[in-house]
Parts: sequence; structure tokens; C-alpha cells
Amino acid sequence: MSAGAASFRGMGPPALAAALVDARRRTLSLFDALAAAGYDRAAHVPRLPIVNPPLWELGHVAWFAEWFVLREAMGTRPGDAAGASLLAQGDALFDSGAVAHATRWTLDLPAPDTLKAYCRGVLDAILARLALAPDDDEALYPYRLALAHEDMHGEALLYTLQTLDAAAPPGESGTEEATTGGDIAFAGGRFDRGGEQSRGFVFDNERQAAPFFVAPFAISAGLVSNAAYLAFMQAGGYRHPAYWSEAGHAWLAAQGREAPRYWRRAGADWQEMRFGRLQALAPDAPVRHVTLHEAEAWCNWAGRRLPREEEWEVAAGSGHPGFAWGGLWEWTASPFLPYPGFAADRYREYSAPWFGSRQTLRGASFATAPRLRSPRYRNFFTPERDDIFSGFRSCAA
Repeated sequence: MSAGAASFRGMGPPALAAALVDARRRTLSLFDALAAAGYDRAAHVPRLPIVNPPLWELGHVAWFAEWFVLREAMGTRPGDAAGASLLAQGDALFDSGAVAHATRWTLDLPAPDTLKAYCRGVLDAILARLALAPDDDEALYPYRLALAHEDMHGEALLYTLQTLDAAAPPGESGTEEATTGGDIAFAGGRFDRGGEQSRGFVFDNERQAAPFFVAPFAISAGLVSNAAYLAFMQAGGYRHPAYWSEAGHAWLAAQGREAPRYWRRAGADWQEMRFGRLQALAPDAPVRHVTLHEAEAWCNWAGRRLPREEEWEVAAGSGHPGFAWGGLWEWTASPFLPYPGFAADRYREYSAPWFGSRQTLRGASFATAPRLRSPRYRNFFTPERDDIFSGFRSCAA
């Protein structure tokens, strides 16, 4: 988490109110950037499995907050929430559990101004209710959940801007940060992984975390750089089957990839596409927009390995001044699996449907709201995803 940034997990009512306003400001700013690029209507948005129509996403964010806060939902099934949506047909349009992804392009969605008015109405009602809420974890759980959900969708809207080659709003495109070299050795031992069990907000996939033993390990201080990844490419890394897993080889054969997703040749040099603009590849910056398959192949070529998520958590939680994180999500060697004793929370579809089919990433990216960052936070995507702001670091084999 960035220095000086307060975690949303322990925010009381005044801080939560300010954060909810800030999250909504950002959501609208990112939607307006997509609308300015011509993506305000679903018909103008490519039907890709990695994006949502931005207009649908705008309505969904407000609906989710309304469902859990104003309608006091204790789950995600029909009947788990009280009353009706402030928006006609809100449940039929914006419930992500009931509205299949492929159908979101065919919905008769309200006009942007109508959805923005719905967003204002929901937020105003939430702030009025929050002003009267007691400062305890149970009462504040739905507000913290709605905030985290909106912050996650803010980052997803930035993924969409990058995917569609659209310009990001000022201050949202990230800055280059040089990687640092060398390994940091950790002695290992017993540690308690997962979220706090006694106070504050905890995601369901962090709970019930039993004490865990980690063997001694050495992990790189920084992420793999563009220059280090380019060396792998120049050594024939994309053409050498021995470096690739079976799944990675199948992905590579299907994609015909010879470089990371957004790299472009410029004579003898390389450039990178960032939010619709080509720029020179910065050698010392972390390589980003790589899949798990590419990260694993680089490690095999380099005689290294990806860190397991518990190793990453130990390193990030140690406070070691040389361990830098937070500029990119980092692939780990760990499949996304439940901790022992897992039980789904009110947002039942947050974790449980994805166990075993996704891979865990740790850290954060430049697009992650600082209040959401935590060394215990578990992100999870399918191995072929390269639209997310992801990189990787390695461990000594």
C-alpha cells in the first residue's frame, strides 16, 4: 500500500463517505474517457470476453452498491435483497450473476444520462444512510464491500481503455519505474497468512487461514525488466518448446505470439502501445501485459521459478526495504484455491466459482486504488490473460 494511504478495510463512516465519493468520481471519469473514444454504446464495443460494454459496467457498479447497502442484501440470489431497485428493470439488467456476459451487448440499456442520474441517486442515499451508521465492522461491511467492488471496476475500466486503444484520463496511465536487481533471502518458518481475523474487512478467500510453514527461499527484489525479457526473446524463447508448459505451448501455437501483447517492432528496436499511443520501450521498466505462460517460459529459460503466493506474502509483509511492489500485479506459481475452512461471504460469486480455474496474482498495479492495496490481497485471473497490468518476479530455483 502506498505510504500515507489508508486501507479501506478499517475505514470508519467519515473516511468511507469520502472514499465512496472518490471512487464514483473515478468511475465516471473513466466512463467519460471511453465515451469520448466512441464506446458509450454497446453496439460500438467489440464483443470480447475480457471487456464489458462500459455503459453496462457503469450501471452494474451502482446496482451492486444499491443491492448490498440500500437493499441490505445478505446474498446474491433473488430474494436475498429487500425491496426493488431505484432503476426500472435494474435487477434484470445489471445483476452480473444473472446476466450472462455475452448477452450484455444485446440489452436495451438506459441512456448514459439516465444511468448517471441513477448513480447519483444511489450514492446520495448511501451517504445519507452511512452518516447514521455505527462505527463497527458488521454495520460497515456492506459499505466497505461496495467501495472495494467499485475500485476493482475502476481498474477494469482502465484495462478496457488499454484494450480498446483509447486514451486514459490525465494521471491514470501510470509512470515508468525502474526495476531493482538481486535476490533477497528469507529464512522461512511459520507465519499466519490471510486477512486479519479479529477486525476490519476481510475477503472470504483470505479467511480461515491456518498457520503455514514456508521453507527458506530467495526472491528477486524487483520485477523482471523489459531488457531481461527481451534477452529471452532474442535467445529464441518464443520458438523453443522446452521453455513452455503444455498449456503454454498450446496457447503459443494458437496465438502465434513472438512478443508481449503490446510490443511493436520499430526497425531494430521495440516500442510499446500504451492507451493508444506508441512509445519507446523503457529497458529498465518492468515488462507488463504478459501471461502466466510467458512468465513461466522466461523463468524456465533463466533457470528460475515463479514465487509461490505464500512466499510473496512473506516477502511483502516483511517490511524489507529492498522488496518493491505495487507497480504491477505479479503472477505467482500458485493456483487460486481456498484456504482450509473456506466459507463464501454475502457476495457468494466473488471467489468460490473461480477456485481451481484461475491463477493467483499478488501485489497491485498503478491502476489499483491505494486504499485497496494489501500484501494479503489475492487477485486471480485465467493464465492466458494479458490485458491486465501484470508482470512477474522470480525466485532462485
